[in-house]
Amino acid sequence: MTMLGDTPRAALALDDLLADLRELVECESPSSDLAAVERSADLVARLGTQRLGLGPERIVLDGVHHLRWRLGSAVPGRVLVLAHHDTVWPLGTLARAPFSLDEGVLRGPGCFDMLAGLVMALHAIADLTDRDGVTLLVTGDEELGSASSRELIEDEARRAEAVLVLEASADGGALKTARKGTSLYEIDIVGRAAHAGLEPQKGVNATLELAHQTQAVAGLGDSDAGTTVTPTAATSGTTVNTVPAGARFAVDVRAWTTAEQERVDAALRGLRPVLPGAEVHVNGGINRAPLEEKSSLPLFERAQAVAARLGLPELTRAAVGGASDGNFAAGVGTPTLDGLGAVGGGAHAEDEHVLVDRLADRTLLLRVLIEDLLSASGPPNPGVTR
Repeated sequence: MTMLGDTPRAALALDDLLADLRELVECESPSSDLAAVERSADLVARLGTQRLGLGPERIVLDGVHHLRWRLGSAVPGRVLVLAHHDTVWPLGTLARAPFSLDEGVLRGPGCFDMLAGLVMALHAIADLTDRDGVTLLVTGDEELGSASSRELIEDEARRAEAVLVLEASADGGALKTARKGTSLYEIDIVGRAAHAGLEPQKGVNATLELAHQTQAVAGLGDSDAGTTVTPTAATSGTTVNTVPAGARFAVDVRAWTTAEQERVDAALRGLRPVLPGAEVHVNGGINRAPLEEKSSLPLFERAQAVAARLGLPELTRAAVGGASDGNFAAGVGTPTLDGLGAVGGGAHAEDEHVLVDRLADRTLLLRVLIEDLLSASGPPNPGVTR
């Protein structure tokens, strides 16, 4: 296969990339459906074997299928390329939102987040003259917080000198040089049931306690620090004529610094019931540490230089609220650059789309950036175990 770029045969390579992307989009892979994720992993393994010339290691953790290609003789690899094949869209989404390509805009569930980035990784690595030292890790539970793959990601990142994450770009194609850290909680409230008509005074109303607690939790955010604390999904009660004996709500926390994550964590664990006889139990905790700019800026500047040398569109950078597996990689101390995937928009939304005319230059950028990192003689990541 020829490299993607300004060559007479580039159109052929782009056709190959689009064909692979269509297959992946049409193989629906909602994270919570293990059978669907397994089918998706089978397809990724087949496409990767076709493009890279060898099959992956299949790693199954807690029923979730992950794939790893270690290329060349360098083990561990110097450059870790990180992607995921699960999506947020439930089975059946294709029936109302099928894959389409119209006037340079590609649509379909999961195309932007992040199946296009995964296909770009396969094609960029396939075009390398020398792949020695490259590891490609494709996980299957990123959209659920990477519960089964976190340790795998962190272990591979510790061994690498640089991590390149194929999550979709920020607005306008900007690379993501900072991401907020994420904390996820479930807060359980225990009350006491009673008949709502005959003797409600004998109950302890979990719904009322939930109302007190959600207000208290929402007040833990700090707009000046950029910290958001958001009560999300909630349930309470069993029947319409019973004082609710139980309630539960989820909390999503985003913060730019570890200190803010820890502040909110301590505050949540310090919650106390307002109603006499109620109980409050806090489960969960810090999920992903922040990806701080100090981890990514040297790699971003390197990517900028590569883009300028190739005459590609000037690269910009952005800080974003969403977290990714790049947070895990940066959290173990490995330089990490995120947002190298597709240019488009609408992640997790009905207008999810990819700009086709940017796939070629982004794939070329990735390939040459990997080559540049492999040829570098700078000091290795101090966390590398060789």
